[in-house]
Amino acid sequence: MYWKEMLGAIAKPNKDGKTYELSTDYKFEGLLEYPRPQLQRKSYINLNGQWDYRIINGKGQVCSSGSILVPFSPETKLSGTDMHILLPEETLEYTKVFEIDKVKRSKHLLLHFGAVDQVAHVSLNGINLGSHEGGFTAFTFDITDYVVEGNNELKVKVRDYTDRIGYARGKQSIEPSGMWYTAQSGIWQTVWMEWVPDAFVTDLKINPDIDGNKLNMIIKVSEMKGHLDISSSNQDLIKEYRVDNIKDDKLYVTIELNQYQLWSPEDPVLYFLNISYGKDSFSTYFAMRHFGVARDEKGIPRLTLNHKPYFMNGILDQGYYPESLMTPPSDAAMINDIETIKSLGFNMIRKHCKIEPMRWYFHCDRLGMIVWQDIVNGGTKYDMNMICNIPTVVRPFGNAKDKNRLFLRFTGRNTEKSKEVWFKECREMMHQLYNVPSLGQWCLFNEGWGQFDAAGCLDFAEEIDDTRPIDAASGWFHEGCGDVFSEHVYFEELKVKRNRRPYVISEYGGYSLKVGTHVKRDAVYGYKKYQQQHELQNAYDELMAKIKSLQEEGLSAAVFTQATDIEDEVNGLMTYDRKVQKLY
Repeated sequence: MYWKEMLGAIAKPNKDGKTYELSTDYKFEGLLEYPRPQLQRKSYINLNGQWDYRIINGKGQVCSSGSILVPFSPETKLSGTDMHILLPEETLEYTKVFEIDKVKRSKHLLLHFGAVDQVAHVSLNGINLGSHEGGFTAFTFDITDYVVEGNNELKVKVRDYTDRIGYARGKQSIEPSGMWYTAQSGIWQTVWMEWVPDAFVTDLKINPDIDGNKLNMIIKVSEMKGHLDISSSNQDLIKEYRVDNIKDDKLYVTIELNQYQLWSPEDPVLYFLNISYGKDSFSTYFAMRHFGVARDEKGIPRLTLNHKPYFMNGILDQGYYPESLMTPPSDAAMINDIETIKSLGFNMIRKHCKIEPMRWYFHCDRLGMIVWQDIVNGGTKYDMNMICNIPTVVRPFGNAKDKNRLFLRFTGRNTEKSKEVWFKECREMMHQLYNVPSLGQWCLFNEGWGQFDAAGCLDFAEEIDDTRPIDAASGWFHEGCGDVFSEHVYFEELKVKRNRRPYVISEYGGYSLKVGTHVKRDAVYGYKKYQQQHELQNAYDELMAKIKSLQEEGLSAAVFTQATDIEDEVNGLMTYDRKVQKLY
């Protein structure tokens, strides 16, 4: 399947080609594009759209109810609700009645959730299917034995504890201000179904090997009975393929490649495969590329792309929208953000404190945008003075001994349960995004938020993915581990600090400019405030010139704060509504 087919229906941008309009009378029908581009079947049933909902408070009283547009959370404008903010003691209940014309008992019907924040309990026709903890990763139920011909009633009950238990929450806050944004809850990514045969592919792991001119795949199946067939629309791509090993429920496959092009932001070449396993068939894609660390000809440690030093000029992107919070309102909205960021000269996005829908990563893959991915922060409440405010201005005294109980009290990870939650959620996040070609680096902890035992967590993460560099601690509280030495520099002079690891400034800038009525609130948050556009432009140009000069001295990457304004935080290069680009 070609990428143009995978794009699905894309809403048209405005006449300027750079912005998209979301008028109050626009009729949204939910996000309808296929949500999982790297394992795409034809049997796709989208359940987005109108559902019934109600919110029950801690006393058992209904405090909000009606119709809601899934996958937009009840706190958002596009949901069509009264924008009630779910509190930790409240329960959000969804009901969806969908019709099945014919139950195919020779096949399996899979029910998929892109993401539900934070704890979801799911039932079908009164039968409990199970639950899922964690608000940022996908999960699936096999509903074959419970679905009936005609109407079926799907129920989802959600609790969202925000910062009370320790689940990943990112930038969400019940009391948003400054760098913390409006909390949202419930279903916020696509809900969908698909029919599959008895023997089908349940998972896929893709490893490009540019040194061996091959693609290594691990194909996980439901049953070990089926002939494997792999083809490509590019007839010159595949030299041969073979199954090297079969172990438990996995096929270990090698695809020898003929001539191919390496992926880069300048030339983002993707290759598409059609895979059949017995009666199961789907399309997927990959790119031939390698992210790593090596020393340049001067002996300076550098980040590399395809074994060559590559400066990653990045921008912080938190992925919020005024009308839909963490849920992109459309494919066009995602594409607009990525293309605008690239037009500003950036080749990398640090996806900050959030996991995006899988289609966002697909657009980064095809448009040529490297992604640095944060493991979404969690834990209970943070002591922001001790782990964020003071260290932003004054460097922490030495490396943090973050197994120390005092430090854990500040970071919100002082219970064994909250640590177990981190390991579970980290594994799910890394597994879900493993195959993304553009993903060039992981970040485990940001500024001490929910941080604990960074060295031990690094060992854990490397067992899951040893194919990419990992930033163990972005900002400060380093333990001398990880593939990069990563600092946030807002109020100090920008300079290179030579180290045995590549030096990256993983946050800098934070220049704020409030633009007319294109703001959420009157409050203004940012590290340096400007009143006029030309003042911001001059300061930005001077900052970019400084970053460029530091590349020769050993700077391997830099991440400017940030892509868009978000609520109080008006330090974006675009306004929150994406109507104004602040630079000339």
